[in-house]
Amino acid sequence: SAWKPVLLLLSPPAFSTTCARCAKDRRLRQKRAISERQLTRYFVDQRKVRVVGGQGGDGGHSFHSEPRKVFGGPDGGNGGDGGHVIFKADQQMKSLSSVLRFYQGFHGERGGSKNCYGANGVHMYVKVPVGTLVKEDGEVVADLTQHGEEYIAAYGGAGGKGNRFFLSNENRAPKLFTPGEPGQERVLHLELRTTAHAGLVGFPNAGKSSLLRAISRAKPAVAAYPFTTLNPHVGIVHYQDYEQVAVADIPGLIKGAHQNRGLGMAFLKHIERCRFLLYVVDLSVPQPWLQLQDLKYELEAYEKGLSERPCVVIGNKVDLAQSRINLPLLREQVAERVIALSALTGDNLEELLLHLRELYDTYVKTEQSRGQSPVKW
Repeated sequence: SAWKPVLLLLSPPAFSTTCARCAKDRRLRQKRAISERQLTRYFVDQRKVRVVGGQGGDGGHSFHSEPRKVFGGPDGGNGGDGGHVIFKADQQMKSLSSVLRFYQGFHGERGGSKNCYGANGVHMYVKVPVGTLVKEDGEVVADLTQHGEEYIAAYGGAGGKGNRFFLSNENRAPKLFTPGEPGQERVLHLELRTTAHAGLVGFPNAGKSSLLRAISRAKPAVAAYPFTTLNPHVGIVHYQDYEQVAVADIPGLIKGAHQNRGLGMAFLKHIERCRFLLYVVDLSVPQPWLQLQDLKYELEAYEKGLSERPCVVIGNKVDLAQSRINLPLLREQVAERVIALSALTGDNLEELLLHLRELYDTYVKTEQSRGQSPVKW
């Protein structure tokens, strides 16, 4: 049995804080990749919410009692106000999936004796993504487009008055006090519209998702069948001077999208917030310029003036033989600038990135000349 102690000495300890070789692996686990079908359960761009403000506290009803002071008088304090329900735009939020169906503010406390006022109810803050529209009965009541912007969805009720409040020369011992008022109750509709600098617009399988993966770290689903992308994806393009340009991958449109065909108007609304558009056309199909005409028609039919925003035409799949034949024909038919590239091989991506920065700089100068602050990521 002489070999047993030797084995015990050679076996490493179960845990060590000094030896890197023996220490446990403390690296964070990578998040599991979520498929596009599973992502539809997490991405929610519409939500119906019922909000109720907190109820105000009742007023106090008491009389001062102290030795050798028979007529101390009323000393019931007022009740505290109820808390509000407040929507607050947060840049970290990307979906309305975490927003619940019902929110209620905290109630105010009842007024106490010795003229003690009740505490006000704490406000209920609800974080919503930047770009959230708040509607009531079909009318827009708030548009949260800036980080940290707030909107009071439901006011809390006012606190009641204690009997001390009703003291007067005519009534030296009032017994009257009022209860707290109920909070405001509303039914609101939240609608998310993605806020990005540039929007990739194109028909299904034009290569929008592949292009976004090539110029940013976003990982939208890529496959050989149409409607692979079911949710808007936002990718960030980083430049050497630390400027960041947000590019949104809008799900593919089809003819009649403004009539709610295909994915329809559910995703056309996400294009409204884009400052400039990137039309992605497939150069390998016959007459690719017809795709651009159909895309502009759908955008203009959805909202007048939407197709007139600053734009550039991206001819994708230039690595194919048929695309090289269609490229000069496309440039003859289209008045806008055409950038031919391949999202698969990465050919000519530099020209797109440079022109994307030019569009962004023009947008920033335009907003600053109007006295408005441009959207930053």
